[in-house]
Amino acid sequence: MEGLPIILVVEDEEPLREIVHDALKEGGFDLTTVASGQEAVAMVESGVVKYSALVTDVNLKGPMKGWEIARLVRQIDPAFPVVYITGAAAEDWASEGVPNSVLLKKPFAPAQLVTAVSQLLNAGSPT
Repeated sequence: MEGLPIILVVEDEEPLREIVHDALKEGGFDLTTVASGQEAVAMVESGVVKYSALVTDVNLKGPMKGWEIARLVRQIDPAFPVVYITGAAAEDWASEGVPNSVLLKKPFAPAQLVTAVSQLLNAGSPT
């Protein structure tokens, strides 16, 4: 039997990280949560874990924004599902976001996140 899809979550705010974690767990996903873009990209590049999707905040502390994380991950896997979460950068999605991604504006309902991830995973081509 195959395991649950593993979602890589990048969120530097602890309260939101907990909300995202709980929503995805309840939605039937496994997940790894990190606080920095560098850590997220290193985990995808390592190939140790086969992540099914990326959920990233756009405005993170540190040098790397969510836009850049998604672009780097897409260089590794061009079809990698991406969900952005943001409070202030939604207007930049058209110019900064990767194609075939979803953006959720804060505040969002946990069910919206689960739906967005599920839709992206279901839209992927069968392997």
